[in-house]
Amino acid sequence: SAARPTRRVWCLDACRSTAVMLLAGPWAGRATAQASLEGRRFDTQAGLVGKPAHVPSDILSFADGLFHSSDCDQYEYGRGKYTSSVEADGSIRFEAETVSPTYGRNTWKGRVVGRSIEGEFVFHRKPTWWRPNPEPLPHWFKGPEIDKTGKPVG
Repeated sequence: SAARPTRRVWCLDACRSTAVMLLAGPWAGRATAQASLEGRRFDTQAGLVGKPAHVPSDILSFADGLFHSSDCDQYEYGRGKYTSSVEADGSIRFEAETVSPTYGRNTWKGRVVGRSIEGEFVFHRKPTWWRPNPEPLPHWFKGPEIDKTGKPVG
């Protein structure tokens, strides 16, 4: 019969396992979420919250740790870093911010479930002398995942 581990060995193993989970846990989940979004693209529609879509097609993409909205190119918005996390149900939540030197900034919060994306972004207009404290404009977005040729995935 195999020898039973001593109480000391069992305690050391338990402490080691706990330390690994505590130290690696938060970063391991983020790395997995980041990796699961990398290279993915979604063809979304968007509109003001409570209104129908006024943007018929906006390609949202995740590449090299950066988030990009194709529709926002015309307004000089660049790519922005994104953060993500995997939820208990397997969905991926993400947040990003993109900035335009002319128009202001967009803050994005969304969720990827399977092969689709949905969420909200808020357009924070750049203050001007005639509008020193502009109201933020919340928008919704949603759409399916697409491949590099623009065809739906799955």
